[in-house]
Amino acid sequence: MATITALTAQKRKKQRVNVFLDGEFAFSLPDVDAAALQVGQELDDEAVQRLRWQSAFSLAMQRAMRFLAYRPRSCYEVAHSLHLHNVDEALIKAVLARLEELHYLDDQEFARFWVENRQRFRPKGIIALRYELRQKGIAEEIIATVLAQISPEEEAYRAAAKMVSRWRMLSQREFKRKLYAFLNQRGFRYDEIKSVTNRLLEEGVLTADEDER
Repeated sequence: MATITALTAQKRKKQRVNVFLDGEFAFSLPDVDAAALQVGQELDDEAVQRLRWQSAFSLAMQRAMRFLAYRPRSCYEVAHSLHLHNVDEALIKAVLARLEELHYLDDQEFARFWVENRQRFRPKGIIALRYELRQKGIAEEIIATVLAQISPEEEAYRAAAKMVSRWRMLSQREFKRKLYAFLNQRGFRYDEIKSVTNRLLEEGVLTADEDER
């Protein structure tokens, strides 16, 4: 048996309470959990282990929530972040399950967010998007579902339209060369690039006279 000899609020993290057993620091708990304890209370080994788990779990949850505060994350990203901080594998699984239960983690919603963000700020092709989502640990079936909802050619056009003003004075040959290199780097396929290039040329994006090129 172990006896609780002190319960003290942490100075820097006032919502956590340090628990001392038999005169020595044992672990810390969120104040709402520590409220059920009292000085002089005796704990058997099973209770101590349960509280240690509760302590480790709450700390891992706090770390995961801080990581999620910056932007939406995939399950893989959260797990990887916790691994880097040496969190136990069983705890990681418990944290992920709880975050999914609370709807803070959802790989399908994350994949949609990632693609929509790319569409808005940095359009990319299916090849590049699939690669990025795989790097985030997204399952293939989710990737397929999300990418099926976008038009690669429209994304290529959106990406190219942002660059047209820089290349208006180029020759048609140089315009095509630059546009191909740019869109290819963004993960678009040859047929998509060719279609968008022709579309832009038909729209009269090149403004210099032939003699000036």
